Amino acid sequence: MIRVPLRPLARILSARQKGENPDAIERENLRLRNEGLRDRARTRAEGRLLFMGVAFFMIFSIIGVRMGLLASTEPTEPRLALPGSEISANRADIVDRNGRILATNLQTYALYAHPQDMIEPARVARELAKLFPDMDAEAMERRFTDGRKFMWLRKKLSPEQMQAVHDIGDPGLLFGSRQMRLYPNGHLAAHVLGGASFGAEGVSSAEVIGIAGVERFEDERLRDPNQTEPLALSIDMTIQAAITDVLDAGMKQMNAKGAAAVLMDVHTGEVLSLVSLPDFDPNDRPTPILTGDPGDSPLFNRAVQGVYELGSTFKIFTVANAMQLGLVTPDTVIDGNSPLVWGKYRIHEFESHNYGYQTVSEVIENSSNVGTARIALQVGGERQKSFMRSLGLFDPSPVELIEAPGARPIVPSRWPEIVTITTSYGHGIAASPMNLAAAYATIANGGSLVTPTLLRRANAVPGDRVMSEDTAHKAIDMLRAVVTKGTASYARIPGYPVGGKTGTADKPNPQGGYYNDRVVNTFASIFPTNDPKYALILTLDEPSDNTMSRARRTAGWTAVPVAAEVIRRVAPLLGLRPVATDNQPVDVMASVGE
Repeated sequence: MIRVPLRPLARILSARQKGENPDAIERENLRLRNEGLRDRARTRAEGRLLFMGVAFFMIFSIIGVRMGLLASTEPTEPRLALPGSEISANRADIVDRNGRILATNLQTYALYAHPQDMIEPARVARELAKLFPDMDAEAMERRFTDGRKFMWLRKKLSPEQMQAVHDIGDPGLLFGSRQMRLYPNGHLAAHVLGGASFGAEGVSSAEVIGIAGVERFEDERLRDPNQTEPLALSIDMTIQAAITDVLDAGMKQMNAKGAAAVLMDVHTGEVLSLVSLPDFDPNDRPTPILTGDPGDSPLFNRAVQGVYELGSTFKIFTVANAMQLGLVTPDTVIDGNSPLVWGKYRIHEFESHNYGYQTVSEVIENSSNVGTARIALQVGGERQKSFMRSLGLFDPSPVELIEAPGARPIVPSRWPEIVTITTSYGHGIAASPMNLAAAYATIANGGSLVTPTLLRRANAVPGDRVMSEDTAHKAIDMLRAVVTKGTASYARIPGYPVGGKTGTADKPNPQGGYYNDRVVNTFASIFPTNDPKYALILTLDEPSDNTMSRARRTAGWTAVPVAAEVIRRVAPLLGLRPVATDNQPVDVMASVGE
């Protein structure tokens, strides 16, 4: 910096020559210097003030923005900074074959507490007990004051409950955002969907996991974040609702303790409807029964887990096997004189009938135990076992339910001739309605093995051939005759030709032997028989028609009328056009048989 002298010599000399006072020059220069110093000081001060103002503005702006963000976000429980995967709360939707939602996710909130932040723990405990009757005020107050820093209070809250808790106004009550599984159709298809619950949980999210049914079987696929498409099932909700309504009414009318129905596409194996009653609401899944008969629980899936002796519905397998081996034709005459004595055993007909000599077709029409037994003896035990195994009757159903693998059919460990006889008419061997549906679908489609599925299939994959088309068509004709002339006359539906077989099986007594007055009734049917497309299996547990003086417990009186109403209701929904059928009068008394 160059300083200007206060008394410059040149100016002093010039001033003396002019007679001026040289001291005035010094005073002037001193004034100018002081003014310059003041200007520079003022400029520095203004710059500093501007900097400080901008700095304070930025700091308070950041603080204000942060406070706004904190106020608008949900509180999060502090977690240790340890390595680990984040909780994945995403889960794919489940839809029916037409894209209608069966299961989806709903945004909700959980309620938790920081007791150390509570102002009035006693009041909070009382208020919460008023809102949630299952909570005990005294117990909660003890927990609020025992020194803990965190506790869950409610895993799911409705919007009304959340507002009520918010109105309590205590800072120790906090809400955590999460998703829950929602089943908008309630009870409908409950045993198919199963249900879901929470897995890993945090205050800001919770993992939704499947615990039963399709939700559990397809859990990995539903939780996969790379899966953007919903899981499409083969179930048709319109059909499901119609069958549920009819089956529920039929179960009550027939005084049954339970019922099941399976409707299957005979070409693809797709299950269009699976109903098990009683059922439950997967939104509020009940607690499993730990004692007594598992079948008494509404969680029990009778269509898949129910392994029953299915009685005379097995007779068509015996006859189809014999026809496939070339041992009989529909017109072959069989000795049906009753009883059939085999060693120490005596095989009788229902209500001690004696059908005498009859054709193979009449054996099925009359549901003759003796006739079926004689045909089975011609087939032999080994070939009988092989044929039943080829129909999938010895293995658990492969349907996509987590419960299915545990429902293994009950098959005799030894196979002497008496087992060959009893198995031919469905006694001493047990399978599920789903197993039976696949076996009847195999006959209905012309003899190709059907693999049941609950997933929507774009294309049908033909299974192994179990029997020839000729054998299958003859078996279908016999099943049709059971309806037109045999034990299932109540299944004669104008416009829709139905074929099927009744089955009445005494219910095993856990103490040994069989009950005298408890049965499991089944009607296994296919329709329309002129071009089979669907198989329907309907089972009633302990039914009894009490509308007359004597209780009637056979399938012809109980399962067949209910199945007929199901077909009458769903056939138009399936797009089936009515066709001309025979106009023979219905023989009501024929339904007394098995």
